Amino acid sequence: MTTPLTDSPVTGTAPPATAVSLRGLRKTFGPVTAVDGIDLDVAEGEFFSMLGPSGSGKTTVLRMIAGFEEPTEGRILLGGADVTGRPPFARDVNTVFQDYALFPHMSVLQNVEYGLRVKRVERRLRRPRALEALETVRLSGFEDRRPHQLSGGQRQRVALARALVNRPKVLLLDEPLGALDLKLRREMQIELKALQRDVGITFVFVTHDQEEALTMSDRIAVFSGGRIEQVAAPAELYEHPATAFVAGFVGTSNLLEGPVARAVLGREGLFTVRPEKIHMQPRDAVAVAVASSLCTADGVVREVVYLGSATQSVVDLDAGGSLIVLQQNLRGSVQDKLDLRGSAVRLTWLREHTVAIGGPA
Repeated sequence: MTTPLTDSPVTGTAPPATAVSLRGLRKTFGPVTAVDGIDLDVAEGEFFSMLGPSGSGKTTVLRMIAGFEEPTEGRILLGGADVTGRPPFARDVNTVFQDYALFPHMSVLQNVEYGLRVKRVERRLRRPRALEALETVRLSGFEDRRPHQLSGGQRQRVALARALVNRPKVLLLDEPLGALDLKLRREMQIELKALQRDVGITFVFVTHDQEEALTMSDRIAVFSGGRIEQVAAPAELYEHPATAFVAGFVGTSNLLEGPVARAVLGREGLFTVRPEKIHMQPRDAVAVAVASSLCTADGVVREVVYLGSATQSVVDLDAGGSLIVLQQNLRGSVQDKLDLRGSAVRLTWLREHTVAIGGPA
């Protein structure tokens, strides 16, 4: 699967220069194929995410870009230069890990300066560059603290400052928000995207969290079984998944196929519709002529789950199979929605919200 750069996701102009290129990348561990022939381009200045479940190959790809793993086959190019055989220290990249890997016996400032010391940057230049990096991540005034005196979000920002201080062309991030609680994680998603936009460095971000990838990325590559299923901007990925795996993994989706697709849509094939696109009403409501622009399906509510801001219902269709419906709790009683278990309902949605998988809509 080749995924060349297209027009800039931000400006729509000609594609920018390529920061990372992978060609025929493959990695095996004994009989196990972790990465199975990947071609991929990441643009300079792009926030690019590699998304997939555990064991899908995304972290192995990141480690090969960093130089921590050697490809079994294929090439890795950074800024057009082939770095496949170069050790990690000879590549213009830095990596931020989930556990941050800060030195507990060093102060915040010493941790940030460490990378400059390794690169033998002159002493007189190290301090101002480290202070500048801390200011970039909004940690001015924390220079003398030790890692154990910081919150999880602050430690994450120290790790970012330590990576940014070397001014790499590409910053690799291996699930750096995974250890944070949900509230802080969401705050850091916004901060990290804003930071990437400010510094203009290419970010290659690994995550298994779909919401995280959709929130932060310019483009996303969805991994499964060592291969890339689809590369697209977040909205394109969500609204027009290329495969059943992408439809099911990126958010919640409903699949219609076989006799159910024929009965509900009048068409053969595999189709998906997102739960929030579906409107649900009692089947005995006043009959209204159904427009040709609408799809309809009758069924019985099997289960209702309260999610706080929304209510999720599972509806067993008369035609067979089931659909999930997501309704925002904007009006009416939540209890009324919970009491719908066992009720006969009619589902409707715009025909344009039915997406054909693997073919034209």
